[in-house]
Amino acid sequence: MSFSLTILGSSGALPAYGRFPSAQYLVIQNRHFLIDCGEGAQMQLMKYQLPIQKIDHIFISHLHGDHYLGLMGLLFSMHLQRRQTDLHLYSPRGLDDILLLQLKYSKSVLNFEIHFHPFDPEQAVCLHQDEVLTVETIPLRHKLPCAGFLFREKEKPRKLDKAKLQPGILLQHLAQLKTGADVLDARGQLLYRNADFTLPPTPVYSYAYCSDTGWNEPMVEQLRGVSLLYHEATFMDEDKDKAIDTKHSTAADAARMARACGAGKLVIGHFSARYRDLEPLLAEARAVFTNTVLAIEGNTFELPA
Repeated sequence: MSFSLTILGSSGALPAYGRFPSAQYLVIQNRHFLIDCGEGAQMQLMKYQLPIQKIDHIFISHLHGDHYLGLMGLLFSMHLQRRQTDLHLYSPRGLDDILLLQLKYSKSVLNFEIHFHPFDPEQAVCLHQDEVLTVETIPLRHKLPCAGFLFREKEKPRKLDKAKLQPGILLQHLAQLKTGADVLDARGQLLYRNADFTLPPTPVYSYAYCSDTGWNEPMVEQLRGVSLLYHEATFMDEDKDKAIDTKHSTAADAARMARACGAGKLVIGHFSARYRDLEPLLAEARAVFTNTVLAIEGNTFELPA
């Protein structure tokens, strides 16, 4: 699975009906990310047999407890399992103070280094990039400063058409063809035309995690054409006054956002504890955006679907 999302927690402020607070595990081309870390996140990681020690980057959307209170336990477990590799934590300012205070009073020193990357949730900024992807913040509208995260693959290299490769072609020429370039000799004469030996690259995919937020028109353009969109759907439309008061969204709001930005698929979550049965929320969203699914713990969504 080169692009997969596993739901670890989909409940709102309170755990309810077997649903855990927010946490997700994302894998993109063998990069392993944890997005939010509500209570019980490490138990869910173990339950679904996900490799905890492969997580090198953790993104926390905001500092309401249901989005980070599982973090200290996870860090101690990594420590007890003799983790040595560095860990990068991205969050609004203050998470470093919270964690360091707990380490101070437990007289604990972790085996590994933590690199804190505080960000301003009101600005869309690139938090991380490497040769295959970028991660940028999505400014959201909530009672606390809060940001979502947009993961985008970079353009992929063209694929060699093995059926057309000629004997004796040099490795450096193969590498050059994969970049999309023609291969020329020392005199500038054409040796290999790229189109004759390669196939188009595989499509690039993207994932947007929109944590706690009210309706947020400005993010439509930032999310335009996103492959997979997770959007909170704390309430149903019949409780819209509650959504507005708490700066949360309804299932219909989430679906309207998916429709507006042209998302490929919508996953809704962060369900209020007032709803035992989630099917009415799903029906409400599907009435606006057909390709909607529920964020159910243990479910994995892969791209391409």
